Parts: sequence; structure tokens; C-alpha cells
Amino acid sequence: MNCLDYGLSFINSVGNRNAPRFWVESRCRLIDDTDGSFSDYYQCGSCKSEHTFAEKDLFVNPNYDFLPVFGEEHTAVFRRHAYRNDNYVDYRPAKDYWGGPLFEVREAAPVQVLDSNAAIFEATRKCLPIVTHTEIWEPNTNKRAIIECPVKTMNIDENADIYQVDTGIVLFPDLSKHHDRQIEAFSLAYVAFNTPHFADFVIERPTAIIEDGVEVAHVYHYSEIRSLEAKNTVFCIGEL
Repeated sequence: MNCLDYGLSFINSVGNRNAPRFWVESRCRLIDDTDGSFSDYYQCGSCKSEHTFAEKDLFVNPNYDFLPVFGEEHTAVFRRHAYRNDNYVDYRPAKDYWGGPLFEVREAAPVQVLDSNAAIFEATRKCLPIVTHTEIWEPNTNKRAIIECPVKTMNIDENADIYQVDTGIVLFPDLSKHHDRQIEAFSLAYVAFNTPHFADFVIERPTAIIEDGVEVAHVYHYSEIRSLEAKNTVFCIGEL
């Protein structure tokens, strides 16, 4: 899978009265190792709920986060309110949102694998765009995924010879079972790693807010932490 250029990758829409464009923020490729088939899904940047093209009072009140995920066949929209809401995620055939998606995504060039910590340090210091692939798998289902994202936060300690990626939002797939609509496999997450062989995820889940031993609210929050065996590859766009 070749890296996307995340500065030049968007999802446009067929539209009619409203044809929004969304910036691609991460991509996940789901792979079936029984036959080698795969599907790509694109997680786009979050916006806020709005009265589109209104004359005034453009933001919906009470407001909520609005985040779309696009596949060839289906689209998912995550709506996060201040409290846990029943319509947190909505799945529809792709054509039912804005007439369908137009995948205006570009592969990056030139791309270089950063195969040493020294190379990662150099690309970080030079402020080159950095993109990562985190590959995870589930042997029991023969399913595999490559999670790709631009690195928004990179930590480096050249004296200790260590780096750490901490970035998101990314799509985190449930590879443990079959989903009738493949897009239903996804949750939203952040990813962190500092070696090639494992990755930690913090996944958005319904989360209780406890005060003095009493549950006072239920919200969606990045609260479930999982550590997985993985294959991490770090790339930079441009020449070192």
C-alpha cells in the first residue's frame, strides 16, 4: 500500500444542493488473507453540527461532533454529543449521503522508508511529512488491516535513541468476526508506538463519569486501552 499525500487527499461528493468536501485524516485497508481481496476506508476530519447555508445562527444548539467515514459501498457518520447518545454512529449506503463519495486521494511522492531511529530523527528535525503504517492481524479469521495516518505528534530523544508516535484519529477495526456491513467493524482510536513490533491503541467507548463513587454521566470518550502485536513502518514524504 503506497502512502497517501495527506495534504492533497479529500473526499468530495456528488451533491446537489450541498456537495461538501472532507479532508482525509486516516485510511484503513481491510484485507482477507483467504483470497487476497481488500477494501479501503477513509476517515475524514471532524466538524461541528451546523445549519448549512443558513442566514444566521449557523451552529446547531446543543452542538455535537460530526465525523464521516467513507467506503466504496457504505458511509458511516459518528455523532458525539456531550452525553452518550443512541445515534452515535449511523450506517448508510454510500449514495445516501450527499449523492455518494468522490475519492479525490493522491499517492505521495517521493516516499522514503525510515528504517532506523536516526532516519526518523532526521525527518522529524527537517519537518518532513511523516506517515505510518500499522499492520495488525487476526489468525482465527484470516483478517488483516493496515492502518495509515499522518503523524501529527512525534516525540524524539536522540540521547536515549528512542522515538514515539502518538497520533489520531485513526480507524481501529474489529478483526475477530464477520460483519454484514464491513464498515461496522470500525471504532475511532488513537495509536502510539515506539518500536516496529507492537502498537497501543486508546479506543473511543461509552464511558461512565464517576464522582464520589456515583455515576453522574455517561459519555463517549477514548477510554479503552489495548496493546497489540503489530508491524509498524514509518515513512517520510520528500528526500532526507
